[in-house]
Amino acid sequence: VKINLYDQSSIESEKWGNILYIYICIYRERERERVYLLYMTYLYLYEDAQTLRYTKLNDENIAYLLFQLFLMCMLFLSHPCVSSFSAFPQVIMSRKVVRTSKFRHVFGQAVKADQCYDDIRISQMTWDSNFCSVNPKFVAMIVDASGGGAFIVLPLSKTGRIDMSLPTVCGHTGPVLDIEFCPHNDNIIASCSEDCSVMIWEIPDGGLISPLKDPVVKLDGHSKRVGILSWHPTAHNVLMSAGCDNVVILWNVVHGEAVVRIDSMHTDLIYSACWNRNGSQILTSCKDKKLRVIDPRKGSVICEKDKPHEGSRPVRAVFVSDGKILTTGFSRMSERQVALWDPNNFSEPLTLQELDTSSGVLLPFFDPDTGVVYLCGKGDSSIRYFEVTDEAPYVHYLSMYSSKESQKGMGYMPKRGLEVNKCEIARFYKLHERKCEPIVMTVPRKSDLFQEDLYPDTIGPEPSLEADDWFAGKNGEPILISLKDGFVATTKNKEFKVIKSLMATTSSSSSNRQSDSVVREQKESSALMCFI
Repeated sequence: VKINLYDQSSIESEKWGNILYIYICIYRERERERVYLLYMTYLYLYEDAQTLRYTKLNDENIAYLLFQLFLMCMLFLSHPCVSSFSAFPQVIMSRKVVRTSKFRHVFGQAVKADQCYDDIRISQMTWDSNFCSVNPKFVAMIVDASGGGAFIVLPLSKTGRIDMSLPTVCGHTGPVLDIEFCPHNDNIIASCSEDCSVMIWEIPDGGLISPLKDPVVKLDGHSKRVGILSWHPTAHNVLMSAGCDNVVILWNVVHGEAVVRIDSMHTDLIYSACWNRNGSQILTSCKDKKLRVIDPRKGSVICEKDKPHEGSRPVRAVFVSDGKILTTGFSRMSERQVALWDPNNFSEPLTLQELDTSSGVLLPFFDPDTGVVYLCGKGDSSIRYFEVTDEAPYVHYLSMYSSKESQKGMGYMPKRGLEVNKCEIARFYKLHERKCEPIVMTVPRKSDLFQEDLYPDTIGPEPSLEADDWFAGKNGEPILISLKDGFVATTKNKEFKVIKSLMATTSSSSSNRQSDSVVREQKESSALMCFI
């Protein structure tokens, strides 16, 4: 613009003012102090500009004008009369200060096409659950099924196109609404359905070779459809379920019985339910616009918050570090929000941030090792991630992974299933309409050595106590493991012991099936020995 201005000798002097006026219009919001300064400089240098516009433009003239501009800026900032802009240098300096965080450059990347799981008919149910569950052995996804509900379980290595005739877990008579792997046994998965039942299934190590119709344990206790499942983080064989009958049930899976039944607390549909780190408290969000922290064994409310978000859309809540609570919800104007609460002072949120105006429910996934929370919206095509700290504003935006296709569900890999040699801090399994796509979150590091700051000791697969001890009143902290040498899976004998304890609660028909499978395994092993 300056070159054209100087080269045209017939141009009016007012064009200088017009150019600066355009500059003011563009930057009036964020840099009005800087624009005002330039405008004052224009008035001061007007005579020099008049001289330059009739002369040939060269490097000396440009340098002279810029030097005069620099001197005017310095004089203007140091002038005692400029009181309203005295803080201008401090403002500029403060904008340059960036909060230090080792997760500031975390980036998400989808794996190659040959590492995805293709041609899978993901369920079309309009239910706000993850529709997917993952552990270091398997990935399970809820799929469409005629005449009932079903989900498929695939070994992680079975990528590519999935055959339509692949056997499924199809014991439910209604659509499956939620599934979750047991954190203490990678071969055990729980499912709940519209048929009002909860079922426990055993998945063989190599995956299914025939349709699985008979569960290891069937838990009946809800009068309406069951939509939420959550295993206890430290106690073995303790399962929580919540249904549309507004009832929360704590199951002792070993005995197949409902030990605790919380049926008079929630007055409307339960949106979410989760445990804290050691499993001594339960956090629920409900359609009655209340957030409750519950003592699960007493069935009493420890504290509650009315209207954590003003909107009427579903609210999700999870425990984060230091017992704080992170919620996602909607404002009165249907803007999506994320908030952080201190249960000791529920009067005001520690922070409340508005995100966008999308309509999908935000599913929060919190990593206690890094303090990073990932927000995945149903129907969105992005994953936002924030870092939760003890410093205001407490929830710091890091970045966002975006793609072209929307997500119908999301699975979150436990920390022990990640590849530590690639600085992978999270892995999601994004459900499309016809496939499952892994997404890897990575911290860029140049060194190939083990990064101890990224991988502190994390929760392992060993339980701290048994179900009977927990129901008796004991609490146990999670047993931590180191990922320095990579996660080593538990031995087959220990897993077989857990399966036997679960099978002790089945009916006689299930026992017959177990004995038949044992005989079959013995025959196969003897045939293999003869072949060798």
